[in-house]
Amino acid sequence: MSYSDLFRSNLRLALLNVLQQSPGYSANGSILQGGLYDVGLVVGRDEIETELAWLAAQGYVNVEEVRKPPKTIVVARLTERGEDVQAGRVTVPGVKRPHPV
Repeated sequence: MSYSDLFRSNLRLALLNVLQQSPGYSANGSILQGGLYDVGLVVGRDEIETELAWLAAQGYVNVEEVRKPPKTIVVARLTERGEDVQAGRVTVPGVKRPHPV
């Protein structure tokens, strides 16, 4: 596994973790970026949105774009399937499996 693949699989798990800990299991891009920073993952919004799109394509999150001129806010919500992945109840390619607690 390349470093890039390893980083992306960790980033995807971290995004699911932040969403699982968020009220309503949802958060906007700014909250997600702050949560990732808190665990040592410094990434830009573009990279976050790219990984959210991948997670959404797999059915692990739902992503909504809220238009608030002059900008668009991205909001992600964890799905049941995403919570199963985040908790380690299922193992999927592309998302790091969490360590046991």
